[in-house]
Amino acid sequence: MYWQAKWKQADPDAELKEEMLAIRQQHPCYGYRRMHAELINRNWKVNCKKVQRIYQELGLQIKHFSRKYRKYNSYKGVVGRIKPNRINRSFNTSIVYQKITTDTSEFKYYDLNSQGSAQIKKLYLDPFIDMCNLEIISYKITSQPNGISMLEALREAIEVTADCPYRQTFHSDQGWAY
Repeated sequence: MYWQAKWKQADPDAELKEEMLAIRQQHPCYGYRRMHAELINRNWKVNCKKVQRIYQELGLQIKHFSRKYRKYNSYKGVVGRIKPNRINRSFNTSIVYQKITTDTSEFKYYDLNSQGSAQIKKLYLDPFIDMCNLEIISYKITSQPNGISMLEALREAIEVTADCPYRQTFHSDQGWAY
């Protein structure tokens, strides 16, 4: 009978839940740890585990940044011929524009749509970096990973480094675009 009496009691965490939902409206990407810190800043004395439990009850978990979320991977299997590894993990050089490396990186950001809700978008960066002084020679940023943007950045890198008298090596992970 004890558990039936619990149903009739008022929720002791009702004010805390309202405050958490208000914070969630302002900061849609806050997880329970940031939420706990924000509650402490707003003079709430609450345990981090309680915040996590209420977070799960209200279904406020952030799924976008979990480890299970698919990360960008440029590997598509063996495509074309595999070129020999001329760098062979010897990344240091004292000659400018002799060894240049590249790779595609994925970045996530929030974009507010017309209704005011946050939407996750992605950008892909294709930089060409000189291994002598770690200078970024050229780069392209696109909303989709494609070979066209990588080739544009490569052409620009070749134009910038054309005055190098030594043999140049452009090194990549040999993903599908490279």
